[in-house]
Amino acid sequence: MTTFKQMDLADYLLRAIEAKGFRQPTEVQERLIPLIKNGRSVVGQSQTGTGKTHTFLLPLMSRATAEKDEVQVVVTAPSRELATQIYDEALRLASFSDEELRVSLLVGGTDKQRQLEKLENNQPHIVIGTPGRILDMLNEQALKIHTASSFVIDEADMTLDMGFLKEVDQIAGKLPEKLQMLVFSATIPESLRPFLKKYMKNPHIEVVASKEVISETIENWLISTKGQNSNQLIANLLRVGHPYLAIIFANTKVRVDEITEYLKTQEFKVAKIHGDITPRERKRVMRQIQNLEYQFVVATDLAARGIDIEGVSHIINAEVPKELDFFIHRVGRTGRQGLPGTAITLYEPGDEEAIVQLEKMGIVFQPKEFRKGELVDTYDRNRRKQREKQTQELDPKIKGMVKKKKKKIKPGYKKKIKQAISEQERKQRKISSRTLQRADRKKRRDQFKK
Repeated sequence: MTTFKQMDLADYLLRAIEAKGFRQPTEVQERLIPLIKNGRSVVGQSQTGTGKTHTFLLPLMSRATAEKDEVQVVVTAPSRELATQIYDEALRLASFSDEELRVSLLVGGTDKQRQLEKLENNQPHIVIGTPGRILDMLNEQALKIHTASSFVIDEADMTLDMGFLKEVDQIAGKLPEKLQMLVFSATIPESLRPFLKKYMKNPHIEVVASKEVISETIENWLISTKGQNSNQLIANLLRVGHPYLAIIFANTKVRVDEITEYLKTQEFKVAKIHGDITPRERKRVMRQIQNLEYQFVVATDLAARGIDIEGVSHIINAEVPKELDFFIHRVGRTGRQGLPGTAITLYEPGDEEAIVQLEKMGIVFQPKEFRKGELVDTYDRNRRKQREKQTQELDPKIKGMVKKKKKKIKPGYKKKIKQAISEQERKQRKISSRTLQRADRKKRRDQFKK
């Protein structure tokens, strides 16, 4: 495996990496950092939590120089929280440099006038922000990005989903024609391809498949809500599970509000995060969560992709996500860095097809149910199909008896059917055993002949 030292990064970055405790590069870092450092445009597709942020920050900051008093790198992210996280990481890395590398954060919900004044005095070397605010600064002619040599679009599919691709397109149009473009995304939807084709000529495309769909340190439970109040079930799960920090995911802002209000009536201290929360309020709530003032957080998928909350021990999917890829992003909030985690998914009968699709993606569920105040193992939800399959494999005569059993039958007939089925199963086991014995004897004979 390649080490960070072998990647010819700037000395200050190696010191920063060591201070962070990074031992070895992740797969996406090992594959892409050398290419990015050499100026290649790339499309990197990998799941959340694979080290994408440092994949582009390390090589780009290694090339950036304080001698050039101009913008050299522009990074866009679709949410204020994600942009702030990238900015914080860039600041940490820059703090190890002997030269002053200026890093600016441009996001909405902050003092625009102050940002304008700051840009008038000094242009940053590295600009990180949301598409809307960066474009705003460009239209004010305060930010000068025509000197930049690298442009990063982080979480490109989320940028598309949130309707910011138009702004990103306008930003890209103001950058030099000879440009290194880096696009990072968990998925590459078809609707994103025209944009990529417009700005990228023969980029290196790297798809890093997850070795595990979800971390092996995560217990992945599945609970049916049939005949139960799902809000009450969530409250019971939180009481029984004793989470260090739990995130409850819902598909809509309305549902987040409903769950939050119910949990408050049950005397849980709950924070909520969704798109209608003002930037200032969201920032305050995030700070309180990180300070462990809240143990329970109810959120939309904004938190699955755009927010990194440390120490999450439990994830509860109050609903199966409409976009199944979000299931992996949600569950990936727990069980990080080798720590144990628990993911619980609540589902209704109408979600059956979605659960089947998740299983086809390689996700393995452990069925559970809440019984007498305890969470216990339960039957596989496919047991009825398996029973029907077993009935189909029965002897035609016995199948006739089973059908007759559904009608009014004489006493003792049920016992007779049971005995007949048991006898057939015994015979089938005997035949299978003989077949295996014959195969084993033939194998030994063949080996002896050799």
